[in-house]
Amino acid sequence: MSSVARAWREFPGKYNLEGTKCGNCNTVFFPRRDFCPKCRREGLGKMQKYKVQREGEVFSFSVIYDAPSCNSGSKPYAVAMVRTKDGVLVSGQLVDVELDKIAIGMPVRAVLRKLEEDGVAGIIRYGFKFVPAI
Repeated sequence: MSSVARAWREFPGKYNLEGTKCGNCNTVFFPRRDFCPKCRREGLGKMQKYKVQREGEVFSFSVIYDAPSCNSGSKPYAVAMVRTKDGVLVSGQLVDVELDKIAIGMPVRAVLRKLEEDGVAGIIRYGFKFVPAI
């Protein structure tokens, strides 16, 4: 379990697909990084906040038939690697699509959806999932 402080710090990335872009080599990272592993430059003003494009296409996908207990109510379901229009690979669940209609290259977009609910505390956690782009 992560700390509450960490969860609050990660909100912008989870809700807004916020990553970083290296001011030296222009490489975009998601989730965000404090320094660029590509050119090995320290942050020191080089890494800038970057809002990753919400639109992209399915790069790869898998259909999950035997899910862990936390996801057993939604099986079968699909997860995908999505290449956004700015070239970033992002993983997430594909929703609102028939599983046999999913294809590599299918246009999708990120939307904010419910991820999980803590039954005892009643806390609902939100994040992004992918839907077909119309």
